[in-house]
Amino acid sequence: MKAGANAAARRRSGPQDLPEVTLSEDGVVRFLHLGTEWIQGSMLIGAPFVIELDYVQRMMAWLLFVEPDSVPKRRAMQLGLGSAALTKFCFKACRMDTTAVEINPQVLAACRGWFKLPADGPRLRVLLADAAEEVRKPEHTGRIDALQVDLYDHEAAAPVLDSPDFYADCRTVLSDDGLLTVNLFGRDASYERSLQSLAAAFGDDALWAFKPTREGNTIVLAQRTPERPTRMELLARAEVVQARWGLPAVKWLKLFKPVC
Repeated sequence: MKAGANAAARRRSGPQDLPEVTLSEDGVVRFLHLGTEWIQGSMLIGAPFVIELDYVQRMMAWLLFVEPDSVPKRRAMQLGLGSAALTKFCFKACRMDTTAVEINPQVLAACRGWFKLPADGPRLRVLLADAAEEVRKPEHTGRIDALQVDLYDHEAAAPVLDSPDFYADCRTVLSDDGLLTVNLFGRDASYERSLQSLAAAFGDDALWAFKPTREGNTIVLAQRTPERPTRMELLARAEVVQARWGLPAVKWLKLFKPVC
């Protein structure tokens, strides 16, 4: 789970009291922490642009619903930078126009100094901003094709932005065939509340979900325009995603289904 950019957390602590970023390594993987033992992101030291964690890989499941050749023409946005795994993958592997939103300047500095996040340029930008405010800005309306939301604070107890109004704002930034993926705690009491909030914004028929990982992370996908591809269509797309981007997309289909 990642640190988030949100007004509620700032009201609790104030911007000067954002948690301190710390790092750890096991020789193969580098980890990002926010002043606790919770892992807020990771990177394979020898392969910095590969997504290391299973749940973060699953945040790319929106690839199952779009034409692969269209991906480089699409726009991605991440709310919560973490160790920049998704930002780097969308920018480097998928060749997408990519924007990330993060409230903690220490997180951005760590990503640039220790997690190989490239500098801002024509296709990449990181905004030090409040995610709840940023998604309401009119310049984003209808322009994002893949919105990836992973907003946890240093306590990692529940998503810090999780209301029907927030998810409605997320839906507003999506293009007609845009998709949202969000990291939730699938074994936590807040999960059903989160699903209800997503359903209020997107509709029950727009939601798909993975089974929880061993750590309890559940990735939920919401479609701006609901559609139900067949399992054979999804399998064909998964094979392309796996071959082109090296993600375990065929295995995903054993763990991923509509919520209703």
